[in-house]
Amino acid sequence: QVQLVESGGGLVQAGGSLRLNCVASGRTFSDYAMGWFRQAPGKERESVASISRSGESTSAADSVKGRFSISRDNAKNTVYLQMNSLKPEDTDVDYCAATPFYGTPTRADRYRYWGQGTQVTVSS
Repeated sequence: QVQLVESGGGLVQAGGSLRLNCVASGRTFSDYAMGWFRQAPGKERESVASISRSGESTSAADSVKGRFSISRDNAKNTVYLQMNSLKPEDTDVDYCAATPFYGTPTRADRYRYWGQGTQVTVSS
């Protein structure tokens, strides 16, 4: 069992930045690829970014490329999502997730463990 706890969400003006953090516990962190997903009201959950077990490989959705970056510190059992140049359409709940799959999975059904989510609100 892996427990995931997100933090770092909040209210920010358009053009601003936030860094989301997700701390994992319960199992060996480096045995899991990690992902960030988003869900806006009335929409399906979608992949934002993912990172491989070692952190050497990452992927990002086209909508956030050049603005968001994912990273991890396996010594601290933590994965990060740096979000820059935020837009009102980035308003959503962001979830951290862990998967035993290799690579950088983007399908939500590949992820076994999920955090509770953190709200991100971007005002215009």
